[in-house]
Amino acid sequence: MLPSSSHTSTPLPSVLVGPLLRRLEPKRLVMWLVGSRPLALTLRLVGVADLPLDATRCTVVPVGRHAFVHLIDVPLDTALPLDAAIDYDLLVDGAGIAEWAPHLVYGAAQCPSFVVHSRIDQLVHGSCRKPHYPANDGLLCVDRLLAQSPEQRPALLMMSGDQVYADDVAGPMLRAIHALIERLGLFEECLEGAVVEDSAKLYQHPASYYHRADLLPALESNETLRERFFGGARKPIFTSSSADNHLVTFSEVMAMYLLVWSPVPWTLIDPQPPELTAERRQRYDLEHQRIEAFKTGLGGVARVFAHLSCLMIFDDHDITDDWNLSAQWEETAYGHPFSKRIIGNALIAYMLCQGWGNNPDAFGEVIQQTLALSDTARDRYIDSAPQDALIDQLLGFQRWHYVLPSTPALVVLDTRTRRWRSENSLKQPSGLLDWEALSELQQELLDHPSAIIVSPAPIFGVKLIETVQRVFSWCGYPLLVDAENWMAHRGAAQVILNIFRHSRTPGSYVVLSGDVHYSFVYEVLIPHRKGGPCVWQITSSGIKNEFPPALLEWFDRLNRWLYSPRSPLNWFTKRRSMRIVPHVPEHAEAGERLWNSAGIGQVFFNEQGQPVRIYQHNADGKPPTRMLAPKSPTS
Repeated sequence: MLPSSSHTSTPLPSVLVGPLLRRLEPKRLVMWLVGSRPLALTLRLVGVADLPLDATRCTVVPVGRHAFVHLIDVPLDTALPLDAAIDYDLLVDGAGIAEWAPHLVYGAAQCPSFVVHSRIDQLVHGSCRKPHYPANDGLLCVDRLLAQSPEQRPALLMMSGDQVYADDVAGPMLRAIHALIERLGLFEECLEGAVVEDSAKLYQHPASYYHRADLLPALESNETLRERFFGGARKPIFTSSSADNHLVTFSEVMAMYLLVWSPVPWTLIDPQPPELTAERRQRYDLEHQRIEAFKTGLGGVARVFAHLSCLMIFDDHDITDDWNLSAQWEETAYGHPFSKRIIGNALIAYMLCQGWGNNPDAFGEVIQQTLALSDTARDRYIDSAPQDALIDQLLGFQRWHYVLPSTPALVVLDTRTRRWRSENSLKQPSGLLDWEALSELQQELLDHPSAIIVSPAPIFGVKLIETVQRVFSWCGYPLLVDAENWMAHRGAAQVILNIFRHSRTPGSYVVLSGDVHYSFVYEVLIPHRKGGPCVWQITSSGIKNEFPPALLEWFDRLNRWLYSPRSPLNWFTKRRSMRIVPHVPEHAEAGERLWNSAGIGQVFFNEQGQPVRIYQHNADGKPPTRMLAPKSPTS
């Protein structure tokens, strides 16, 4: 049975989530929110204008009877003032944000505010926010920054992957998702190729909690499919994957976004535990404690989203673990209608909740296709044929990446859907960008004096870990170790390194990454080019996730021993001609270079677009950790 709720008679609030500030430019403002109905909104820019948001400025996409995604995209005739706080409000039936969402306002302010920066002088960035991981939420570090020093506001918040975990869901979170689906009347769908025929039967099935593998077709040919999507098989090198509550339907993923970005949906439901074995109930109770702690911080998280430009890009967990890792993975996953639907549903939700607001101009056609799909909903069920057609369209979509017209230029890479498939073996990891995407990247970078590149996976990672991944890939087991790094594919590695060497590409690069669940900074000196360039690899991960501490300590230590500057092992790496200068975490023990603490990174830039101060803010409340360059580059 679906979880009962004692709040079903409570009137729904007009706004369920948001607003989230997305792209902020002098003559264009993009915001995102979810309402319980199509809303007649007015955007008030205090001291500037009141702007009614008609259909030309606000696109509304229904995702249920009482859930409507709104993308506000406002072109401005006159440029907004730069580097100054601008108070804004969203009026709903004449009421302002302080009335319908007081948790979005700081102190005695009457409404939120934003700043359009003339250049990226500083930003905050991170990845990997898993609600039930037992650490505080790193986004609350940003909330404290904004509360304590509003005049020192970062230019943007860059979230570089795994904003949600569609493949690793706590039992209480899944229970809340199902309660919210029922409360908001989110769309139902038919499921081809599964044991259950539709979403309603999936939610009611006894195996829906902790046993979703049992809902796959019991055919020998689908054993690989079963293992990939629900198996929860242990990965012996790094960690274990827990996919037995993997999200399946479009509505499940949409509900997840609402529940991790706003405290409001939680007030509408009161989910009770399902029937479980004693062992499962023990796990459920532990996860419940962690989810309750996560909920307490959501007001602060929503406040950050309402005050900072929030830009995003997917990594694998936004869709499913190891998404598009190899050509063989793709053949298996897209060769069965049920697994293809699982991936496609997560991609539709990503498009609506993340991708669309990054670059609205790229999504006009697919949004119209999504609206047509919503129009088919009869008795809450959407038609399968247009749903599958939309999924096909998104699987072939090539505009997930985007460039921000800023100083320095901000180039955000799609390293998941435009991959360079291995020509030697279908099992081998694909390159993170194919030749065409890499050529486009080079064109974007030409003649910029400096650039910030957002690559979810680090371009320059830890050599020892990359070597372990290479060994397992060579043995035919890349899935066991998440063998996804830039150096795993010869062609992609060679081209990205050649781009850095090109005489007309920037002299200063900053590469922002996440993915790995630890943080580090490398300064990379590239020879064979006069006057540079210099590359800073700045990795901050995770926002609410960490690497197993003892294992990371050993990797850090062994990496220093085996790949010291004089080690002959460096000659077997693709970066042998480059000098890697690690920055040292300020609070680390002697010799440590990798920092393992949930939180979020902050980078300050000089006029040349070079990082001058780099911090990792720690979610556990400890002082920020500054990443310090060595006094002399001898590391």
